[in-house]
Amino acid sequence: MAWVETEAHGFVARHDSDDPRSARKILDALAAARPWIEEVLVRPAGDELTVVIHGSGFALNLAEPVLPVIRALTAPAGRRYQAGWIGAGEMHVLAPRVLARRASKVPGSRDMLMLVPAALYARLAIGTANPRLAPPFTPATTIRYLRWAWLVEGVAQWLSGQTAHARPAITRRLREGGTPAFPPSLRDAALLGGSVIDLLAREQGSSAVARLVIKRHRAGAETALAEAFDAPLPDIERAWRASLSR
Repeated sequence: MAWVETEAHGFVARHDSDDPRSARKILDALAAARPWIEEVLVRPAGDELTVVIHGSGFALNLAEPVLPVIRALTAPAGRRYQAGWIGAGEMHVLAPRVLARRASKVPGSRDMLMLVPAALYARLAIGTANPRLAPPFTPATTIRYLRWAWLVEGVAQWLSGQTAHARPAITRRLREGGTPAFPPSLRDAALLGGSVIDLLAREQGSSAVARLVIKRHRAGAETALAEAFDAPLPDIERAWRASLSR
């Protein structure tokens, strides 16, 4: 099978020649997600974004070897949603038919997976808004990502719309994995990070989410959250845990 390129909506998809349908689906999904993501943050840097569409998990892991490591460090309830990765001006993601096969039988799982490309686009926008969180992932930027994974993954989940479908997966995580840390650790960032950002958006508005992304946060996550919510950290944590329990 040969690699070919398909252009649409200002994006370029690189995909197997026998799978043009995947390219159309993903490019249309990115075009639909772009207005809201760019309204809250900014347009990702670069004239054209390249989307590399992989027909198997093995091919994706081969192209982005850091992804299996991140997936292994993620709680079991969230691993299936680690289905893509970003680089400078590009994203690697599984084809929609492969994403669909990864879905569990619980409601919302397939919807979350279909929104993975939008979440990756949001991560590129996060990197443009705050270059300290942007690819390429050198040792320094990788350490920073690991430290702030709850913010990066949470904002991407919220902006892409995944948060609205995450309740069953979160229920599984709370049932199987014990009490999560606050803010969520790397293990829980991909699944629970969005619940923190959703709470912030409901209480302080989308502009507070943008400020949280852009700020440099020299003092650490606890101070960043207290400033963003304009509330003491114990009060924020209580509100977050109450929202999770509901």
